[in-house]
Amino acid sequence: MPVEVKIPSTGESISEVRIAEWLKSEGDEVELDEHIVEVESDKASLELPAPASGVLSKILKKNGESCGVGDAIAVIQERPEARKGGGKKPPATRTQAQPKHAAGEAEGSEPELQAPAQTPPAKMGRDEPIVMPAARRLLTEHELQPEDVAATGPGGRLLKEDVQAHLDRRGEGRPREPTTAMPQRSREEEAVPMTMLRRRIAERLTEGQRTAVALTTFNEIDMSSVMATRREYQDAFQERYGIKLGIMSFFVKGVIDALKQFPQLKAEIRGTDIVYRNYYDIGVAVSTDRGLVVPVLRDAGYMSFAEVEMGIADFAQRARDKKLAPEELQGGTFTISNGGVFGSLLSTPLLNPPQSGILGLHAIQDRPVSRGGQVVVRPMMYVALTYDHRIVDGRESVTFLNRVKGCLENPVRVLIEA
Repeated sequence: MPVEVKIPSTGESISEVRIAEWLKSEGDEVELDEHIVEVESDKASLELPAPASGVLSKILKKNGESCGVGDAIAVIQERPEARKGGGKKPPATRTQAQPKHAAGEAEGSEPELQAPAQTPPAKMGRDEPIVMPAARRLLTEHELQPEDVAATGPGGRLLKEDVQAHLDRRGEGRPREPTTAMPQRSREEEAVPMTMLRRRIAERLTEGQRTAVALTTFNEIDMSSVMATRREYQDAFQERYGIKLGIMSFFVKGVIDALKQFPQLKAEIRGTDIVYRNYYDIGVAVSTDRGLVVPVLRDAGYMSFAEVEMGIADFAQRARDKKLAPEELQGGTFTISNGGVFGSLLSTPLLNPPQSGILGLHAIQDRPVSRGGQVVVRPMMYVALTYDHRIVDGRESVTFLNRVKGCLENPVRVLIEA
């Protein structure tokens, strides 16, 4: 009996998704609830499970194609024993994840069908690179597999240059030109469709630039106290909670302290109204190979340092694994973005609409500063606050940033005044 694989609803505001990668090929055996395809929306990526056990008989939507919620993207020919509730058959092909047992199946049941004798068609695995068209042609020409070549392109893409370098090392590359000849310059162009996430990022940033009146104010923070606190309590903190004490929890706490004094920075404009929120949902920007995502720490005002650190670490891991749920990326009253992890010394962060404020963190550098009439070297960080000038005045923005600075330079203040 054929069973259609359909796109489920992935969030109230999501109506379109894109097929990122099929984890199975036509003719492959699949098990109930086994992940068979990765799709991406404008908010997150997710893997869809098989709705039945059987054979993936037809793929209706190829990699890169867009489809709507409810659309059929494939057909699974259900196994007879699956309808009868009988034993399950082990998959005949390699899979990317260990198949799960369907409900009602016995752990030690004997298979009723034999695996097909023919070799299944080759497919791209989860750990294999995305192959660019020019690279694919060169691979086919020289009878190579993608896994034979080291990929160096962005996001793990396999480029034509990677294949050519591999061939050159094997002595099968282009004929060597005479030493007096000028080297050939490559002027090829390759159009790569934007991912749904990248398209959404572009739309939101353009919307923010068009609707908000964004200004940025800067300051610098002496990180000596934070670093000393981390050194003093790091071992005990890690032993108790199983996670390192980073700097982000200090900034989340400092931002919340400042937001209590200046609620305009967590308000938003709705039509002709200014909506003030009495809660603290802090977005933390996380970089992935597909773009920047901003998962939200809900009710961060009630979180401890350990809960903040564990929440951020969990977001970062699941963002890399493409496991974030769409609802985890929605909402947020204020955003913190740490470009310092990539070495950024100073930048102007962009607002995440409809939010009215975003704090940009930067690299910590030892710099000479004046303290008590003496020049000393301290670990300093530049910080940047971008705000919507329609509802936040310069006085509030500058004082807000000074408040954050005070909390970071005197961390005890956060605990006493919390």
